[in-house]
Order: sequence, then structure tokens, then C-alpha cells
Amino acid sequence: MSTPTVRAVRAPVVVAGASMAGLRAAEQLRAAGWDGPVTLVGAEPHMPYNRPPLSKEVLAGKASFESLAFRPRASVADVAWRLGTRVAAADLDRRTVRLDDGDTLSYAGLVIATGMRPRRLTCPGPLAGRHAVRTLDDARGLRAALTRPGARVVVVGAGFIGCEVAATAVALGAAEVTVVDPLPLPMVGPLGELLASALRKRHENRGVRFALGTGVTAFEGEDQVTGVVLGDGTVLPADVVVESVGSVANTEWLDGNGLDLADGVRTDAHLRAGGRPEVVAVGDVARFPNARYDGVPRRVEHWSIPTDTARHAARVLTARLTGDQHDPDPFAPLPTFWSDQHDFRLQSFGAPALGQADVRILDGDPDGDVIAGYHRDGRLVGVVALGGPTAAAAAARHRAALLKHPARTA
Repeated sequence: MSTPTVRAVRAPVVVAGASMAGLRAAEQLRAAGWDGPVTLVGAEPHMPYNRPPLSKEVLAGKASFESLAFRPRASVADVAWRLGTRVAAADLDRRTVRLDDGDTLSYAGLVIATGMRPRRLTCPGPLAGRHAVRTLDDARGLRAALTRPGARVVVVGAGFIGCEVAATAVALGAAEVTVVDPLPLPMVGPLGELLASALRKRHENRGVRFALGTGVTAFEGEDQVTGVVLGDGTVLPADVVVESVGSVANTEWLDGNGLDLADGVRTDAHLRAGGRPEVVAVGDVARFPNARYDGVPRRVEHWSIPTDTARHAARVLTARLTGDQHDPDPFAPLPTFWSDQHDFRLQSFGAPALGQADVRILDGDPDGDVIAGYHRDGRLVGVVALGGPTAAAAAARHRAALLKHPARTA
């Protein structure tokens, strides 16, 4: 009589966070050779979906949820999903995470993919009429407000989301759209003054107003916002307020584990957190050094980063779990972003924020289609195009110049 084979039950890799970064991490774990169990835990009840259209196509009523949802690869068909459930706490020494429904999961490996949430203003005044844009439900609620006839819209924050929402509000027929920001120009942080000035002109030519160099001190109204009080005393009438004032990393559940959580989760050059080889971080919650530029850890909130970090982290984690101690080359992605606003696009490759002291026009003119190159120590580190499809395509041709430089480990 033969003896039945007994297989050891392996602890899963737990992926904390079930948006794009979490999904890509699960897919890349399979691609890297991990054939053990994987559990994804996500706070939203939805399967992973594409977020960039929330401030554009979804607000404009041109995209449904079905069109946003990612189609998972066949390799993750056996993954366990725990949606509508948050990771509440972690004990990295015991290799466990506790969920907000009371369950505790043990893990062999942990992928931190809990992402960000919108920062909200703490000014006095009513809450009704104030919106943020991060989730599908956020976008649905904001669209209902923006489509009311004669809406007066104040967008607080002139970054990516703020500028995109302002453009969408104009297209929807809002009576007034004003963007408020304490900085002197929209998107000046990632773009620098040259292109930020050109961006402002484009918005103003399409009906967007700006109140720059000032912040918000209060909101007027009883039960509903009716006005926005600025630092210089100006009061902007408002029926709808959109707060786009940055993000906060979802890392509270990791408190007490000795990690550097000052701005996201600090990792090493292989996306390992706190010197723990079985814990990696991916997506915009990860603060990592990019060997392509220098050894300074930074968070990068670009659409390309979830896939890039997932691919690298999955290889590192799978090698650890399967006993292969060989490390790949240090992580050295080429960040990429784009932003559609009105009838033009911003397209970026590399790290323009690192080269704002030396910006050169590579092609075109700031009043039309333009391509700018950003240099640090004489080296091209970023390229940004502003204009129509031709400019975006031309910017893509500069990728080769950005990629030819070897990764740096300093």
C-alpha cells in the first residue's frame, strides 16, 4: 500500500494594497517564478483600475468603470483577493499582518503597496462641497457636482490633478474655474519656470483663472461651501471646491516596526524595506534611490513606477524566497509621465525636477509646441514636451539619449 504524498503548506506572499501596484506585484511574482500562494488585500471594494482617467475622462463622462478596470493576467487567476478590507497593522518580526476585519495573515514575503491618499485642508468652514480625487467614488461624486448648471469651481492646488480637473471643469461648462496655489506658477515643481509659464498661458487662454502666491485660510458658508477665503483676504465665490494639495502615504499600519516612514517607506537600492529581505515596497509609497541619478531616496508618483517597481521587487523577493541570493543590478528606472489638459499634452521622460537649474529648448517654441531638456552637471536627465501629438512623439525620441547613460550607484 503506497503512502500518500504530504505537501507542506507554504505561507503566502501577502500584497498589502490592491491597486495597480499590488496587481503588478502579483503578476511579476509569477513571472519571476514564485508559484506559492499570493494574497492581495485592498481597501477599496473594486478590482484594480487605472487612476489617471479619474480627473479627465471619468469626470467628463467619457469613461466607465469597465473601461478603467485592469484585466489581470492568467498567471494570477489563483491569487486570493481580500477586497474592501484594510491592512490595519503589521508585526514584521513575526511576519504577520492584521486586517481591519480582525483576521491575521502570516506571510513568507510581504509587498507594501498601500499607496497614497489625498492630503486635505484643515481650514475652518463647512465640509460639504469639498472634494478630492483619488478613487472611483471620488470622481463620481465630483462629476455630479461639476455638471450642475452655473457651477463656480475653485481648485486648490496647481499640480497635475488640479490642472487636469480645472481643464475638465471648463470643458463641462462651469461658469467660473479658479486655481489657487501658494507657488508662483502651475506645476512649477516638476516643470520649472519656463514650461510652467507656458502652461499657465494655455490655461488662461481657455478660460481658467489663477490666484497664485497665496493659500486658503478658511471656507465660507453654513452647511455648504459658498466661498473660499485666501491669505490676502480675497473671497472667491464657490459652489464646488476641489482640494489637490498633495498626498499622504498610507503607512500608519507599519508603525512600530523600525522602518523609516518619514515620507513613504524608505527602501534600499533593491526596494527592500528596513533591511528585511522578505519585505519590499512598490508603487508611489516606496521611497527609493534611483541608481540612474544618485543615491538619494525619493518617492515618484508617476504611472510607470508601479510596473517598474513591481518587476524589480518581485525578482528580489522571489530570489529570497527560493534561496537564490543573487541580487540583480540596482534599481534604475526611467520615470515617465503624461498629463492631458484641454487639447494639449505634457509628456515627460526622466527626472526633469533634477535639472531645473539648466533648462534648454531642444525644439519648438514655448508659445507653440515645445520640447525642453533638463540638465544636471551638463548631463541630460529629463525631457518634457508641451503641445500636441507631434510634440509628444518628438519627446519620445529623446528617450535614447536619457537611457544611454549607465546607472550610477553613488
